[in-house]
Amino acid sequence: MEDKQETPKTASKKSRAGEAIRSIDTYAAQCEKCFKWRVITTPEEYEEIRSKITEKPFVCSNKPGVSCQDPADIEYDASRVWVIDRPGIPKTPEGFKRSLVLRKDFSKMDAYYITPTGKKLRTRNEVASFLAANPEYSDVSLSDFTFTVPKVMDDTIPEDVIKKGSATGDGKKKQKTSKAVTEAGTAKD
Repeated sequence: MEDKQETPKTASKKSRAGEAIRSIDTYAAQCEKCFKWRVITTPEEYEEIRSKITEKPFVCSNKPGVSCQDPADIEYDASRVWVIDRPGIPKTPEGFKRSLVLRKDFSKMDAYYITPTGKKLRTRNEVASFLAANPEYSDVSLSDFTFTVPKVMDDTIPEDVIKKGSATGDGKKKQKTSKAVTEAGTAKD
């Protein structure tokens, strides 16, 4: 893959109702030079890399003691569901948390923010209302919040996942997998 993109990976967790909740469990960035995937330790470090990837491409040597000659930390394959973030998404403002959840049908991820007070914000309008109602966050810009979600890589979706809707109109269609280009995590119940 020629794009210098970093990627979160997803994994299942059980909710209170016993239904799987798929969220990011591993973050990785692809080296611009050797195209190997390097695991990024924290979501904050990942967000820093992602927000500046266009101006400062990620290379293996950005990680202390790592070079392009070292084996990849993780391989892109169908053993996990991979999602690819767009470059340049801003870092989440301090005190807030950005959360991504993979839909049950693996069709896409949903993004929302959790405020320092614990309130979940699902839209830009909710963020704007929260910021307006809480002057202590006047230094936080609405432009620091994005609901752009990573792309789910179809070739890593488990074969047994049933997708909603189809070109044939039967309402359900089994998602086919191939093999392709990016990384993002296990999603097995």
